[in-house]
Amino acid sequence: MATVKKSEEEGLEYKGHPLMRKDNLIYYGSMADKYIIMMQVLDTKQVKDLEVATRVSFQLQHTDPDLKSKDRVVKKSEKDGLYTALDVATVWLDRALASK
Repeated sequence: MATVKKSEEEGLEYKGHPLMRKDNLIYYGSMADKYIIMMQVLDTKQVKDLEVATRVSFQLQHTDPDLKSKDRVVKKSEKDGLYTALDVATVWLDRALASK
């Protein structure tokens, strides 16, 4: 199982791609690449002292700033749980970046 890594210089990383979170949005990938994944946590539940994502919407997006936001979306989906969404998003991102 892959783990989320953190180093002082690089920040959070999952399966070789950077992760950045702002409130309920998670950006996966590098803006320097042609594609990124944008995830939005839609629902959460409390598990002991931890708030856990139960429903996550995610999109594969172009990073081209000249495109309108609706034209940046390549594909989108919704999954139950953050790790399920992250695993599908990883496949999408890796395939999109490999097709350069």
